Amino acid sequence: MTILEMLGQSGMLTLLGMGVVFGFLIILVLVISLTGKLISDKTSDNNTAPLPAAGPAPAGADSRITAAITAAVNTYRKSS
Repeated sequence: MTILEMLGQSGMLTLLGMGVVFGFLIILVLVISLTGKLISDKTSDNNTAPLPAAGPAPAGADSRITAAITAAVNTYRKSS
């Protein structure tokens, strides 16, 4: 076996090995993406728990600011 034949064979083995690793990484990304979608679908159904009751407003708090913050928090919780 000459040097050129050995270099050709090593080049083919290198390309084959890189192809196997690349294929495995593609499959791994697909599996992780599908698992993430399944988990997010399952957890979105569990977000229907009632919100805890808010305590009394601190002394001196403006009721308009409290109402705006409460509305913003409720909007955020409904959207996520």
